[in-house]
Amino acid sequence: MMDPTTDNAGNTRDPGSARASLEALRAEIAKAVVGQDPAVTGLVVALLCRGHVLLEGVPGVAKTLLVRALASALELDTKRVQFTPDLMPTDITGSLVFDARTAEFSFQPGPVFTNLLLADEINRTPPKTQSSLLEAMEERQVTVDGTPRPLPEPFLVAATQNPVEYEGTYPLPEAQLDRFLLKLTIPLPSREDEINVLTRHAEGFDPRDLRAAGVRPVAGPADLEAARAAVAKTAVSPEITGYVVDICRATRDSPSLTLGVSPRGATALLATARAWAWLTGRDYVIPDDVKALALPTLRHRVQLRPEAEMEGVTADSVINAILSHVPVPR
Repeated sequence: MMDPTTDNAGNTRDPGSARASLEALRAEIAKAVVGQDPAVTGLVVALLCRGHVLLEGVPGVAKTLLVRALASALELDTKRVQFTPDLMPTDITGSLVFDARTAEFSFQPGPVFTNLLLADEINRTPPKTQSSLLEAMEERQVTVDGTPRPLPEPFLVAATQNPVEYEGTYPLPEAQLDRFLLKLTIPLPSREDEINVLTRHAEGFDPRDLRAAGVRPVAGPADLEAARAAVAKTAVSPEITGYVVDICRATRDSPSLTLGVSPRGATALLATARAWAWLTGRDYVIPDDVKALALPTLRHRVQLRPEAEMEGVTADSVINAILSHVPVPR
């Protein structure tokens, strides 16, 4: 049995109760969002790993609503930035403003100073503005006029993007893609789920009023802190470490790829597998944990050859083929 964890306020948190609270998120978010359990799980995994998430899907599949519902159920502060072609880096990070009364410059924080930043349609703004998030995502701070300013904890960037084939989109630079822990694809709902969505709206559901929809806080920062401490104690055998490395090295040798997974990606896969193992109730990682998180953790860290892309090959199909060929430790 795992030891209880003491949070910053001195309260003792049992990892078991923290896990139960995080599991309750699915039911709570389902009050507002229909049929997106895998995405909810991915966002929770990212919070446990102190990582960031890229949500990709066509417009209108509730990507924004999903993030807002998560923040409400976790009682986290959240801010939303609509990324547009004319958005400037200071619109995100904040800037120095001259105060005529004091004849001094004072810092006005931007929307990045929050727990959960929703970067909506991040690939509709040029790379210069996209890259303004790099320091915030990696260092969890913003430097303005040479002064570093720490961001709140927890801090997560949930960026939504439309598929790159859509007009008016800019592909994210590889360096920024690598900063996202997970890339989650949000599919169109099934017929049954879509009927459920329309029925809710017909009955008066307002996506802008989550309280009226019944979404209530079921977990908080203390639960996340206790959960992170428990995840850090989740055992990883040398065989599992070798399995993760073999998968990532296989992407570098794939004839369908021009860019394979970096060591940072291998570290990310190990971290997400540990978080998933803990969420499913184990204190050790098994190969199935690695397989379960391989696609969302690695799909955005590889780059297809143009000829492979023309033949209909996808990043997911390459990773699935690698998973089927790399020997699984016994």
